[in-house]
Amino acid sequence: MNRQDRVVDEIGSMLGDAQDALRRAGEETGDAARELRHRIASNLDDARSRLNWLEDDARHRAKMATRATDHYLHANPWQGMAGAAVLGFVAGLLMNRR
Repeated sequence: MNRQDRVVDEIGSMLGDAQDALRRAGEETGDAARELRHRIASNLDDARSRLNWLEDDARHRAKMATRATDHYLHANPWQGMAGAAVLGFVAGLLMNRR
């Protein structure tokens, strides 16, 4: 399991804990309710920061893939044109079938 999958699992676990705490918070009053609200806020903050990490990582990977593609196409323009022609041909065939 890669790091992103683990982060997604952790976020799911945190959100499940927050949901459980919200259910209990409806039954509690006073200090217990304050503690549950604090725990919920903490879990949601953790989930938000982990989601931000995932977003930043995805953005970074997309930029790297874009750069790699750009470098490849500059080094091999004819292969890029051939690939685009094949994709256009296949798309035309698929659209013509309907």
